[in-house]
Amino acid sequence: MRQYELIERVQHYKPDVNESLLNRAYVYAMRKHGAQKRVSGDPYFSHPLEVAAILTDMHLDEATIAVALLHDTIEDTSATRDEIDQLFGSEIGHLVEGLTKLKKLDFVSKKAVQAENLRKLLIAISQDVRVLLVKLADRLHNMRTLDVMSEDKRHRIAEETMDIYAPLAGRMGMQDVCEELEDLAFRCIKPEAWWAIKVSLTVLLKRNMDLLATIEEDLTSLFAGRGIIAHVKSRQKKAWSVFRKMETKGLSFEQLSDIFGFRVIVDSVEDCYRALGVIHTTWSVVPGRFKDYISIPKQNDYRSIHTTIVGPSHQRVELQIRTREMDEVAEYGVAAHSGYKDRGSDTPTRKRSSETNAYAWLRRTVQALSEGDSPEEFLEHTKLELFRDQVFCFTPKGRLIALPIKAIAIDFAYAVHTDVGDSCIGVKINGRVMPLMTQLKNGDEVEILRSQVQIPPSAWESLVVTGKARMAIRRATRSAVRKQYSGFGERILEQTFGRMGKNFSRDDLKPVLSRLSRNDIDDILASVGQGELSSAEVAKALYPDYNDSRPVHKRQVKSGENNIRNVSGLTFRVQKNQESKTWNGIGTPEIESVYSGRVLPIRGISEGIPVQFSPEGAVPGDQIVGIQQPEVGIIIYPIQSPSLAAYDDQPGRWIDVRWDIDVKMSKRFPAKIRVITVNSPGSLAEVAQIIAKNDANIRNLSVVKTALDFAEMIIDLEVWDLKHLNKTIAQLKRIRLVSSACRVNA
Repeated sequence: MRQYELIERVQHYKPDVNESLLNRAYVYAMRKHGAQKRVSGDPYFSHPLEVAAILTDMHLDEATIAVALLHDTIEDTSATRDEIDQLFGSEIGHLVEGLTKLKKLDFVSKKAVQAENLRKLLIAISQDVRVLLVKLADRLHNMRTLDVMSEDKRHRIAEETMDIYAPLAGRMGMQDVCEELEDLAFRCIKPEAWWAIKVSLTVLLKRNMDLLATIEEDLTSLFAGRGIIAHVKSRQKKAWSVFRKMETKGLSFEQLSDIFGFRVIVDSVEDCYRALGVIHTTWSVVPGRFKDYISIPKQNDYRSIHTTIVGPSHQRVELQIRTREMDEVAEYGVAAHSGYKDRGSDTPTRKRSSETNAYAWLRRTVQALSEGDSPEEFLEHTKLELFRDQVFCFTPKGRLIALPIKAIAIDFAYAVHTDVGDSCIGVKINGRVMPLMTQLKNGDEVEILRSQVQIPPSAWESLVVTGKARMAIRRATRSAVRKQYSGFGERILEQTFGRMGKNFSRDDLKPVLSRLSRNDIDDILASVGQGELSSAEVAKALYPDYNDSRPVHKRQVKSGENNIRNVSGLTFRVQKNQESKTWNGIGTPEIESVYSGRVLPIRGISEGIPVQFSPEGAVPGDQIVGIQQPEVGIIIYPIQSPSLAAYDDQPGRWIDVRWDIDVKMSKRFPAKIRVITVNSPGSLAEVAQIIAKNDANIRNLSVVKTALDFAEMIIDLEVWDLKHLNKTIAQLKRIRLVSSACRVNA
């Protein structure tokens, strides 16, 4: 495309175009890219030129077109921000810089680099929406020319497009761009499925051409007869939309009934409802398929009336009724807003963009997600925020809250305000007290019950579906986590630095905060303590020549014994109890077991059945239950054992048992514990010493090296009772080199 051709494209919708700006940007970009080639062998300048052409189809202003021409100059040529500012002004320089990747940032983690690039892009978008428009056009052209890339790179770019850029276009209302990005990514990720569906759609369209034309004519004639000027056009679902519905609904292609739909474009909002009345009084309505997005627009500013009828030729027909302006917004989203075209570039885009719900949502999301999270968390939460399906609920005062499908009451509380979510203790839905985990439906009125002494449980994070709620819950519990793990992380770093012959100081970490993608020193220490960041990564950030050559073993057995499933040395004999009662009609004679030569009675088990302890063991003080196992006998479990969930639907196998301990008898019982320590010489000795001091006995011990910094020990103990076990665990937790100690499966 020549210079004059580009200018003519813009003049078509903006007669007073600034030709000088476009000419200067065209020449500058062409000279800077010079002889650079794309992977396909085409001149590199063809790429920014095609990006500019895509934006002219959206009727964008000349400043945005100029940014499209220049968008790769700082990143891929000798151009600088100062040079761009001097030649084209600071506004265009700011936009070009917002599109430049963080190539020079030196992060330890490649994932952190990718996440930080996304954070930078979204923050730039929240300051000026034209960054988004150029970026999406850039991605769209790259996807159109993806075939020349290697297979691995194609797949990675396609997945990133499906995860981030297509949903982002959808949330900003740019449906045409969203659908094309999805289709191109789908073609790359699942080529066989894409091809099969495209062939089926082509065959179906040819078979139904006459029927579609007939329905268009019938609808147009009907509206004209009622004095409504309407343009009716058919549409066909895209391949990705068809595939997704087949996957989620478990349907075959032949079972889909909504592959074709019709758009009715009218002049005014009043005509939308008049057309709806004509349709509903002429044909039967399919129940449950009516949605009014004019009265309640989607968050991306989409407005339309949706309905499904059994219409002309007795066919099931999906209809979307909207005005021309609504149709333009539905296709181009924020790019269709009057603020982005037919105005001079002297009007700040930030002010113009505040009129759109979609752009306001983006700014709120970026503001929330950029407060204190690591780049990886930012990436996770951003993905959660980008999906489109929604439910609409109301506060008792009538405020509308839009949430994703499957959102629960806790999500609603955080959508109202972070403080409301943090203090949430209960909920009333439509006037009834309901569980906080209740999924919300369209039209629900939700009242949050609060308490100022409430702290959100960390378990909520796995229940909520919105990124805002997850971020807030994680932030609310972060201080407690930091307190628990930062000290442990500091001890790990002391050990690592000691091996290097260096003294560790917290102040040493200040220069590497940005390199490690952490906000402060405690963040680094807590990340090391939790295992999110290894001590080797910290050491390498401070001393690039550092190399920890210690071997890493997946599992190392410290004891000559195998892990005990059936407690060694435990045998049973049966003795009649004349005073036994019955339970569910089953006789309950006293069962006596011999453990290490001593007698232990366990009541509630029928005579002659062998008895064993479960792998995690059980000790007096535990509530216990017996489970009948064919060809094995009775397995004794502590009542809190997660293993019992496997028998929830088999009540006939549960046996009521209880301890019957003679206090004069001196005997120990099996229990299994997990201890996580700093992986250094002496840790195992300290653990064994504490166990010995507490008069407990180690029957078996295995160590799993989970990382260079940690050692995870699984220890089979013998203890007197539950009080003895808890005391031993408490003593282990006080060891300086121990991060955590807990009972296994308890």
